[in-house]
Amino acid sequence: MSERGALRARLELLAREIAKFGVVGAVGLVVNIAVSNLLWRYTDLPTVRAGLLATFVAILFNYVGFRYWTYRDRDKTGRTRELTLFLLFSAVGAVIETGVLYVATYGFGWDTPVQSNVFKIVGIGVATLFRFWSYRTWVFKTLPAPSEVVADKEALVTTVPAPPVRVEADPARR
Repeated sequence: MSERGALRARLELLAREIAKFGVVGAVGLVVNIAVSNLLWRYTDLPTVRAGLLATFVAILFNYVGFRYWTYRDRDKTGRTRELTLFLLFSAVGAVIETGVLYVATYGFGWDTPVQSNVFKIVGIGVATLFRFWSYRTWVFKTLPAPSEVVADKEALVTTVPAPPVRVEADPARR
């Protein structure tokens, strides 16, 4: 395949990945906003605390979507590591997202329902950029290409020395 064709194929794969990430993220956004609004309307939880709780509900939903649809072809060997990193990076994203809502609510006093929703969405947008980068780089690692695996196996074969062969004198020649 030509260099140009290889670049086109990589860009198509990236576009497909971004689209799938976006679909899962959009549904997660709906879950996040719906839960936030339900909590803001029907509970006495403070705005930021309710928003954070909604974010964690969406994070759980998103993990299932990312693992079983967006990144289903990625390495599945280290699920504990994957889930730990997912939760860690999701928590950082939640801090970014909630930080925007916190500054708007307590820093500027913008806490009407419309303002809370706007800054919730702005926070989600900023956190989404971080999450996309971290999930694809650290959490859902790409499996090596088959040609890389073959090359690695060949490297092992050529770099591993053969065991020493012990040659003894033939007893018949003595």
